[in-house]
Parts: sequence; C-alpha cells; structure tokens
Amino acid sequence: MKTLFYHVVAAAAPILILLGANTNGVGAQLDTLAKRAGKVYFGSAVDNPELGDLPYKTLLSNASEFGQLTAGNSLKWETVQPARGTYNFAGGDEILALAKQNRQLFRGHTCVWHSQLAPWVEAGRFSAKELTAIIEDHCSRLVGHCKGEIWDVVNEAFEDDGSYRKSVFYNTLGTQYFETALRAARKADPNTKLYLNDYNVEGINSKSDAYYTLIKSLIAKKVPIDGFGVQGHLIVGQVPTNIRENFQRFAGLGIDVAITELDIRMVLPVTPEKLEQQKRDYAAVIRACKAVKRCVGVTVWDYTDKYSWIPSVFKGEGAALPWDEKLQKKPAYDGIASAWLS
Repeated sequence: MKTLFYHVVAAAAPILILLGANTNGVGAQLDTLAKRAGKVYFGSAVDNPELGDLPYKTLLSNASEFGQLTAGNSLKWETVQPARGTYNFAGGDEILALAKQNRQLFRGHTCVWHSQLAPWVEAGRFSAKELTAIIEDHCSRLVGHCKGEIWDVVNEAFEDDGSYRKSVFYNTLGTQYFETALRAARKADPNTKLYLNDYNVEGINSKSDAYYTLIKSLIAKKVPIDGFGVQGHLIVGQVPTNIRENFQRFAGLGIDVAITELDIRMVLPVTPEKLEQQKRDYAAVIRACKAVKRCVGVTVWDYTDKYSWIPSVFKGEGAALPWDEKLQKKPAYDGIASAWLS
C-alpha cells in the first residue's frame, strides 16, 4: 500500500561499475547509483509511440537504470479530456502499466497547463465558478485514476521575468487556481506527491524567486504541496552555478525538489569537445541534487537522442541526452554515474 512517502522499488542487485562500457542494459545502473547516493530514483520520460521500438523499450524497462517513468504526452489535457467530460486514459494507462510491471515509480504530467490544452477550455469563455468546477473535475479525475503516484499538478505558470503567465486559468481565476488544483488533487488521493513544475528555474533568478514566494504563501495557507519540479532543459556550457543553493532554499520550505525533464542540448554537429563539456554539465547537475537531501530524484526527458524533442524545436541543436540515437551510452552517462558515486 502506498503512502505519502516515496517507495524505493527497484529490485536488489549488485552495483556494477562499468563506466564507459556500451553495455546496452547489461550492468545498467543509474537508478541503482542514485539510490546508493540516498535518492529515490533516476528516471526517464517516455511517449507511447516509442514503446513499439523493442530495443528502446527493453532498456527503458531496466529498473536498475530507470526507477521511474514519466508519461510525456498522454496525460496532457488535449489528449486525456479532448471534449468536456470525455476522458481517455488509454495512453497513460499503457505507461502506468509498464511502470508497475517493472516496479518503477510513475509521474503523471500534467493536470493544469496552458499548452496542449483542449481548445474547449478557452473557447467556452467560462465564468470563474464554471472554470473552478472544470479544474476540480479534471484534477480529481487524473489524480484519482493514477492513485499513489507523483503528479505535476500545475505546469509552467510563470514567465521568465517572474510574472504570472496570462493563461485562461490565471486570467479567469487569478492565483486561486493553484489552490483549487492542488486541493482537488489532494482530495482525490491523499497518498500522492503534488508538485508545481517549470523550466528556467534551475538557478536563482526572477522566475525561481516567484515560485519561492508562491510556494511559501501556499504553505502558509495550508494548501497541499509536496514538491517543486525543476525541468532542467539546459544548454551545454551554460549550466547555472547556483543550482544547489536554489534547491536548498526550496528544501528549506519543507518540500521536496526533483529534476523532472533533464536534457542538455548542444549546437550541432557533435564534437568530442562538446561531448566532454556535456559530461561535465550533467555531472554538475547531478552533484547539485546529490548535495541537497530533499532533492529526491532526477528524470531525463527521454533517455536517447533518437526520441528527443530538441531538434524539432531548436533548429540546429540536439544530442541532448545520455544515450545516442543508436542507444549507445555517451560520455554524459559517465558524468551522471561518476557524480552519483563521488
């Protein structure tokens, strides 16, 4: 039975130190090393179409490598509730079932987000009362359907300058929608971990300051919140130097911190020098998490360049993940492993 505490579920196995070895799952160990370092998991996001790639799925299912899976797209609003009151959990259920089969933790992503939002939510021009009921229903259905797991309840709610994002939720309800979503999620399942999640909040800056202030105010009002998700979409050679200090101040509020969508992209083409810098950058991020007791885990935003979102969004950039397009380990893998070990 799951409780508000994370459960470490990876099967017991000896730690095999095979840094630099392209073992493709034999002796795989990033989750094992993360647990040895006192963390709850090392995980990966996954999208449903990728599960038809058997070599990819086999490695993803190695619980010594990945102790946690995030549903990349199948639980976003446009997919899970495309029409009001019509829910489709098929994609999320497929990934949840895989995680349970492998004894991996599962992260639901995401209840409330301005992007990939079903068009009817904005088009309806709902009153504050109506939109509140819609949020309550949506969060309750999602969290209640995937009980005892981890949830990104509100995603990307701020602009980079620290101002609130002018979404339909904020424009209609102001900051009240955070409380509405979090309370509905907690009511649906007392035994889950509830997070706010965003990008460009790795270091101390205007955006992370805004989250610090918001979370502090939510805690003061006794609104349920368990953690802050730091996405970690970073650039080679540009990793903030104050990540650890940022994580620690959120931990000081009495909540957990997790790196939820880590990738570190580079301008193509790939060179040995860029790969070495990427290795150092991954190690720096992992060391920051390792140094903060309440940084509970790290998730890469898919584990292989084969399925990375980066090239489709950032023209001329890519090679952001620890495995290459052929599922071979890159120097970044060694950087992660060595940082857990150091």
